[in-house]
Amino acid sequence: MADHLAAQTPLEEHRKLAVFAGEWVGEETVFPSRWNAGGPATSKVSARIDLNGFYLIQDTRQTRDGKESFATHGVFTYDRDDRLYKLFWHDSLGYYPPSPASGGWTGKSLILVRGSLRGNARHVYEVIDDNSYSMKIQYSPDAEGWSDVITGVYRRIH
Repeated sequence: MADHLAAQTPLEEHRKLAVFAGEWVGEETVFPSRWNAGGPATSKVSARIDLNGFYLIQDTRQTRDGKESFATHGVFTYDRDDRLYKLFWHDSLGYYPPSPASGGWTGKSLILVRGSLRGNARHVYEVIDDNSYSMKIQYSPDAEGWSDVITGVYRRIH
């Protein structure tokens, strides 16, 4: 019974995701790619800890030239079996990975990598302070050399 109850209690690793919870506005740079032309963008990010504290659920809406250009839905959690963080990622391009991004913290950065038939993506979320963080999504065909797809700095909306 004790194992059953312990399994229902979030760990410190789960609680650490709360640093990204809240309402945020971000100034972003979108890099030219095969998906679109590069340029500046603004994103609104709404993120909350939910489902008994086990998940950070994050929704992002990006605007470019006055129109919504990209939207994402991310679900972050900690896997107590393999002791890695997981990111289940969905976006308005319609792609979804065959398995979640996986990784962990290095200093103040949460780094998660996911692979698909189209290549590899790396998400890096770095805590700047209580009211700001940076994010970059990078692409690599071989998980060796990484190129930026989107970078941004997000400030908490009070």
